[in-house]
Amino acid sequence: MKLSILDQSPISSGSTARQALYESMNLAQLGEQLGYTRYWIAEHHDIPGLACSSPEVMLGYVGANTKHIRLGSGAVLLPNHKPYKIAETYNLLANLFPGRVDIGIGRAPGGSAEASMALSDNFLEQVRKLPESLKDLLHFIHEDFPSDHLFSKISASPLPPIPPEVWLLGTSEKSAILAAEYGIAYAFGQFMSEKDGSLIMKTYIENFKATNRLQQPITIVAVSAICADTTESAEELALSELTWKMQMAKGEGKTGIPSIEEAKQYLGRNGEKEQLKDMRKLMVIGNPREVKDQLSQIQTLYQADEIMIVTITHRFEDRLRSYELIAKELWGNPR
Repeated sequence: MKLSILDQSPISSGSTARQALYESMNLAQLGEQLGYTRYWIAEHHDIPGLACSSPEVMLGYVGANTKHIRLGSGAVLLPNHKPYKIAETYNLLANLFPGRVDIGIGRAPGGSAEASMALSDNFLEQVRKLPESLKDLLHFIHEDFPSDHLFSKISASPLPPIPPEVWLLGTSEKSAILAAEYGIAYAFGQFMSEKDGSLIMKTYIENFKATNRLQQPITIVAVSAICADTTESAEELALSELTWKMQMAKGEGKTGIPSIEEAKQYLGRNGEKEQLKDMRKLMVIGNPREVKDQLSQIQTLYQADEIMIVTITHRFEDRLRSYELIAKELWGNPR
């Protein structure tokens, strides 16, 4: 089983964004050491508890401190940006780190309506135009605009020896169909969706159109997972992320990812056990054997080429330990 890392660069209560970003770099280094295939970092805007608003900046930092793990955005949010600028930026990264760069594309706002307005003149219009923008991005990356196109005379320089690999990230049949139509790789965010993702993935695979860029469908399923030495410890660690998400849904959670003690105090005051139970269903939580079994079931259900894991805990050491335990359970010694 191929495993990769999706990092949201979480800021723990009592910590700082600078510390969270430094920890993100350390996480990528550990992932490389353990044998994870790729490290992606997400784009978020004005969300308390998440540090990365600019994946391309972080990828330059991470790439300079790693050697071979693939690097990418998970996702760069296309409605917030012009395709040409994305192509220039990731081509530059692909020159610095040849054969290692991915561009994961998403359509979500990545923040509040006000943040979207500050980033884009008309966010909803840019969402509507996403298929056209994605097509332009692919042409810029592969330098294959039709000769009569306005942009055929310009290049997204500096052109790298190996173009970045473009992925479409999504949680709906609409995104799966678009990825299939354009013949690009597809990543399904299982940790963000209660939909039947296996059917959505099947739609992508069955409708995939081979191109010169990609001959066959390639898939990732992104899951939220927390692993610890015991099931009880993993369940306890998960309280921090679950509580933070609950707080964010209520417009709270501005101090970052709570500690286990803070989470227990909050849950004791609010007593929302049913909501917690529903949120828990989207996560993989357990000891190494249990997590391995659950990931194997997900891979079989989705027929996925790769599993991408996002892990949020209050203590960075627990996050590192979770990725380490999963890797060792699946592969034994680091690759």
